[in-house]
Amino acid sequence: MEAAGKVTSIFVYPIKSCRGISVSQAPLTPTGFRWDRQWMVINNKGRAYTQRNEPKLALVQIELPNEAFLEGWEPTGSSYMVIRAPGMQALKIPMSKPCDIADGVSVWEWSGSALDEGAEASNWFTNYLGKSSRLVRYNAESETRPVDPEYAAGQITMFSDGYPFMLLSQGSLDALNKLLKEPVPINRFRPNILVDGCEPFSEDTWTEVRINKFTFQGVKLCSRCKIPTINQDTGDAGPEPNETLKQIRSDKVLRPGRKQRGKIYFGQNMVCKDNLTEGNGKVLNLGDPVFVLKKVTSAAEAAA
Repeated sequence: MEAAGKVTSIFVYPIKSCRGISVSQAPLTPTGFRWDRQWMVINNKGRAYTQRNEPKLALVQIELPNEAFLEGWEPTGSSYMVIRAPGMQALKIPMSKPCDIADGVSVWEWSGSALDEGAEASNWFTNYLGKSSRLVRYNAESETRPVDPEYAAGQITMFSDGYPFMLLSQGSLDALNKLLKEPVPINRFRPNILVDGCEPFSEDTWTEVRINKFTFQGVKLCSRCKIPTINQDTGDAGPEPNETLKQIRSDKVLRPGRKQRGKIYFGQNMVCKDNLTEGNGKVLNLGDPVFVLKKVTSAAEAAA
């Protein structure tokens, strides 16, 4: 079987809606790549802040120890996540788990409790955003956040919008950029896995792929909110690329015979079918080939 492409970038976003980290390998867990969306910033009602309402989050940079992406690594007392933003002192968050609990935390349809990263982090984000904020960490010991069972029953995630993985192809980005006056970088779309070598938008049709030795299911076309319109270097929003995506990637264009939801699609939400809790060698690497095991004929046939 010939590979459809290979993995050319792996991105992990430790704090929801803040900047991602590009890595050469990432351990797989049942909720997605390790450290992905394990933290989020919440308001005084416990609801997640995202770039939709707080575009300044785009400028928040995260640094983890390089060894955090090695398989089996565990934090020590001197392991920190370092958070930086314009005009702010660097904030160091110990990677060993905090013991304070924040109750009534919510992201979209889910609510539960989370681990609270404390006063210093709260003050830092409150000062940066200019409104009451706390930094919380997903508590895997006490909580389970299921993926929408209509699309992927039995799968779980942390603080991502809805799915453990999102895959996008370089071909799709290149095809979009040919239509834009000003090309946009991949960071507008926040994928976890970027694949090159396939035709534009072929990931729409992938219902089952093998990457390295792991089987991933494409479970739902990724519908896009306004975050792609936010310049990730400045935090400023504009009309593109969403205006162009409406012309070429709306459900009206891609799925004319299906129920219309007024959505635009770019990328494929994925789940991993393997048991990721036991054994070792559960890592994706740059350069891993991608084999398509099952696919549908078009985006109109894909789940969305």
